[in-house]
Amino acid sequence: MNANNNLKQMMARIKIRFLLCLVLFGSILFLTDCSRQKSSGKQVFSYNEPTGIATLDPAFAKNQSIMWPIHQLYNTLVEIDTGLQIIPSLARSWEISPDRLRYTFHLRKHIFFQDNEAFANGKGRELTASDIVYSLSRIRDKSVASSGAWIFNNRVDTIQGFTALDDSTFQLKLIRPFHPILGILSMQYCSIVPKEVVEKYGKDFRRHPCGTGPFQFGSWEEGENLVLIKNKNYWEKDEKGLSLPYLDAIKISFFDNKATEFLQLQQHELSFVNDIDASFKDEILTKKGSLRPQWEGKILLKTHPYLNTEYLGILVDENNPLTASSPTRIKAVRQAMNYAINRAQLMMYMRNSIGLAAEAGFVPGGLPSRNTELVKGYGYNPLKSKQLLAQAGYPDGKGLPVIKLLTIAIYADVASFVARQLEEVGIPVQVEVIQKSLLLEQTAKSQALFFRASWIADYPDAENYMAMFYSKNPAPPNYTRYHNPAFDVLYEKALLEVTDSIRYRLYREMDQIVINDAPVIPLWYDLALHLVLANITGFYPNALNLLELRHTQIH
Repeated sequence: MNANNNLKQMMARIKIRFLLCLVLFGSILFLTDCSRQKSSGKQVFSYNEPTGIATLDPAFAKNQSIMWPIHQLYNTLVEIDTGLQIIPSLARSWEISPDRLRYTFHLRKHIFFQDNEAFANGKGRELTASDIVYSLSRIRDKSVASSGAWIFNNRVDTIQGFTALDDSTFQLKLIRPFHPILGILSMQYCSIVPKEVVEKYGKDFRRHPCGTGPFQFGSWEEGENLVLIKNKNYWEKDEKGLSLPYLDAIKISFFDNKATEFLQLQQHELSFVNDIDASFKDEILTKKGSLRPQWEGKILLKTHPYLNTEYLGILVDENNPLTASSPTRIKAVRQAMNYAINRAQLMMYMRNSIGLAAEAGFVPGGLPSRNTELVKGYGYNPLKSKQLLAQAGYPDGKGLPVIKLLTIAIYADVASFVARQLEEVGIPVQVEVIQKSLLLEQTAKSQALFFRASWIADYPDAENYMAMFYSKNPAPPNYTRYHNPAFDVLYEKALLEVTDSIRYRLYREMDQIVINDAPVIPLWYDLALHLVLANITGFYPNALNLLELRHTQIH
């Protein structure tokens, strides 16, 4: 990392710590004893989205900042509960044909789209199976250019993939059996939209969303705030028969400074904060991941495992000129890199124990395939690392060129920690911090040899992680350009397997092959971390880290 980057990071830390001191010691923290929603009598849940929100069109729900508000505005055919099980949503039930190629969904009745000028008299009309056909077909429409177009590729029949059998019956036809298809249908990409509204606003539909969800569009001052208001005609009720949601509104702000965000939480201007900036995590959390005493009783710390693996990727395409002269083309070198990292130490000192050291497979815990329990990964073993380097022809690292590790600013400290540990066994690494957009571009174009990345599950099935290593998949998801014929055979076999236990065994076999070949260095299995005001109830993290507010209340 060059001196300018170091200076910028140092100045940023000084600024953040100064602001944090105000948070910690200034009386400004408690100038606002009551939130605005209390004075108005309304329950308004507020959160901050530091990266901004690019669109409210579900066809482009490619990242968390977009997925969170989309989940409030829309529904999908099915959804995933807290136990990662598929449960009904717009579809009350479904059947699967014996050949597992046709899925027939029976829709709930009396579900209405939110009011919109595109409808007759401005009143939302009832949802029908034709809306399902339109919404899912739209994802594949090349003129829409949805970032989610890949989800149906080589899976759903291109001619009769989506059919409305009648107003309340929808049928999906697959090319071949694909067990995770229900999980895919739960993704925000598959949110159901009304054709009239999409066609009325065209590209400006991004600012005029209309769905069947618990909240509807209120106002949006881009760069300032976005307000969603309660959908009083929402169809779901709680176990007592009371209408959901309980909240009156959601307000989303766009502060790009995490210290400002935390100050807003302390002033009760925000209801919760998602994750903690690395620059001041030590001020809030102990090394064991608990709240420091000065914050107890003021905020609640909620953590929950979620399906995200943080890792370092290594390009292994033998036909790429980048790999031709790189020692990382040698499996023993990649394995040495894996053994050189003390993941437990990294988690304690760099992450304050927020996450679990990735010493098993690539697939995180929480899935029924139990990869983290049964796949053998890499523990910290510098001696083994040095032995592997010698085996590869680089005793004590002699002759190894400097390997460049690409990362983004918020992970610069983690990358530097990894670099130091690799250097201790003789592997010279240079950390280069670049913009996120550039990193995504370079990894997608196979222009990054060694890079920091993460994979958050799109749906709760280990297949989603194994798809990253299937050689017939492009980048994304196969950013490392990994190719192993034995792996491909198992992957294709797993897609056809009916018996869960056998499919799970195949997932573990694939995971073990990947770990042994080491195109990746898994670092940690992530935890969702929320700092929440004590007066918020019914708000819990989940394994997909999806913002769930239907049962949330403010007291």
